[in-house]
Amino acid sequence: MRIPVPLDHAPRLLNHGPVTLVGTARGDERNVMAAAWVMPIDFTPPKFAAVVAADTKTRELLLATGECTLMAPTDAMLDVTYAVGTHSGRDGDKFARYGLAGERGSVVAAPLIAGCACWLECVRVPEPHVEQAYDLFVLECVAAWADDALWQRGEWQFAAGGPRTIHHLKGGLFFLTGDRRQAQR
Repeated sequence: MRIPVPLDHAPRLLNHGPVTLVGTARGDERNVMAAAWVMPIDFTPPKFAAVVAADTKTRELLLATGECTLMAPTDAMLDVTYAVGTHSGRDGDKFARYGLAGERGSVVAAPLIAGCACWLECVRVPEPHVEQAYDLFVLECVAAWADDALWQRGEWQFAAGGPRTIHHLKGGLFFLTGDRRQAQR
């Protein structure tokens, strides 16, 4: 079940560096892409940096609406994550093509895709030079959610054999978020 996460905890949702789905929408048109380069960059208000290439449908919709969603897919979504990351939204509706279920965000119109570990609703902080020079977008989180089976007491709880977030290495090769270890103080 999706539960709200306080905005001051939103950076924790992606701090471990998983592959991130970036969802966008304009009217009835929606799109999703996979991004390996998304990271928290500020706490209050929470902000994230995401690389969105110049020729993508996601970037077109993000620039048009000024909003998107960031989502961490689980290992159950590995194949569809790779597919939406390697096929263009310009070639048709990825939601129909890959059987993705999604609903409109609570604050933004971009989709929240079912089956993810977390969902962040974001608005674009315009940085035209940075966007054009580096394809880097600054996004302010305005609502955050997590799967209650994985997010408890303000932190991730990935159980052995249970769902985990994924990390992309290259060409369809991924690894799963690993075991927790506490450093000695």
